[in-house]
Amino acid sequence: MNEIKKVYRSKKNKMIAGVCGGLGEYFKVDPTIIRIIFVSAILAGTVGFIAYIICWLIIPEEPNDIKE
Repeated sequence: MNEIKKVYRSKKNKMIAGVCGGLGEYFKVDPTIIRIIFVSAILAGTVGFIAYIICWLIIPEEPNDIKE
């Protein structure tokens, strides 16, 4: 069966809240690239910071029973 893919904040690849690590795992991209995008957006204006805070609030933390 097709399993629904869900995004979670990463517990193992975490710098602040695990948002970039979780997005990197979800999109199968290096989380450093996601971090660079967020930092660039933050330096360009407040949109990046607001987007990060919103993601931090709405993306659930990775449960302990997730299979890799």
